[in-house]
Amino acid sequence: MAVNTQWINNAIRKIEADFQRSADTHLIKLTIPSLDGIDIYLKDESTHPTGSLKHRLARSLFLYALCNGWINEGTTVIESSSGSTAVSEAYFARLLGLPFIAVVPRKTAYKKIEQIEFYGGQAHFVDSPSEIYDESRRLAKALNGHYMDQFTYAERATDWRGNNNIANSIFSQMALEAHPIPRWIVMSPGTGGTSATIGRYIRYQMHPTQLCVVDPENSVFHAYYQTRDSSLTGDKGSRIEGIGRPRVEPSFIPDVINEMRTIPDAASVATAHWLEKLLGRKAGASTGTNLYGVLQLACEMKARGETGSIVTLLCDSGERYLDTYFDEQWVATNIGNISPYLAQLENLEQTGCLDKV
Repeated sequence: MAVNTQWINNAIRKIEADFQRSADTHLIKLTIPSLDGIDIYLKDESTHPTGSLKHRLARSLFLYALCNGWINEGTTVIESSSGSTAVSEAYFARLLGLPFIAVVPRKTAYKKIEQIEFYGGQAHFVDSPSEIYDESRRLAKALNGHYMDQFTYAERATDWRGNNNIANSIFSQMALEAHPIPRWIVMSPGTGGTSATIGRYIRYQMHPTQLCVVDPENSVFHAYYQTRDSSLTGDKGSRIEGIGRPRVEPSFIPDVINEMRTIPDAASVATAHWLEKLLGRKAGASTGTNLYGVLQLACEMKARGETGSIVTLLCDSGERYLDTYFDEQWVATNIGNISPYLAQLENLEQTGCLDKV
């Protein structure tokens, strides 16, 4: 098919103009008196136009595909997603006037499906999270469309050296803080693209900051980090939407990571509930995963008598999960009892220590 250079140029201009209209996301400092001397920050990615960290990725993926000649006027764009990336890609597809189909697991939060459809996209359901890849390829071939494939291209579509990427933004916003160079940045992996960007940027800038990646249950990333066995697969999908994968994704780069931890799903959900008391609003369970890892590191620093700063991400709003992570019955059925972790977090407020559950 002939390349419509004028259309591609106009498409790139539209995306860049949309970026110019956007402000940077806020860096929120949490107040936890029991951890005095250890400053904790949340980079609030929920304030993007499409409500999540994945807005940055979707922009990069569209620019990457346009500049590679993979998307042209009228191209149907297909993406495999657990929801948030699909919402953001639907936004950019609508901006360019392109059809968009999201291949998503049937259990994806209904609010995300509503948002995909709000931006003019279509949800195509599969029963198992492991089916999203092949079904996306099949649809792309059948429709002569383009499979965006975030799980392969996330780590290469983003300029990790700077250009106001998320790592560049974090370090710029920290410049006037008491501990401007973080001791740790904590991130959970979905594609692995964001942890790759942050880890590469830290090394490129020669910062002493360490990168801790926190994985949910039923994800193979942590096991892969330990074994480097890329054939690892899981038989279940992650219960924490947006993070954790049943296979090793091509965009996950283990060698830029200093440490990995697996966070219990009940701890992730409990921490999302606990965080609401500090922020006055809800965040998703992946933010709970991130923050629980931060609190573990902070308590260990306190026990060693260390001070410093730790930064993590608020990935998306909890309003997307009112019928799941913030529904008591759903949590009891699908996650289990989160009360021990809530009690642990309340104790941390008094002692600065996470007792074992």
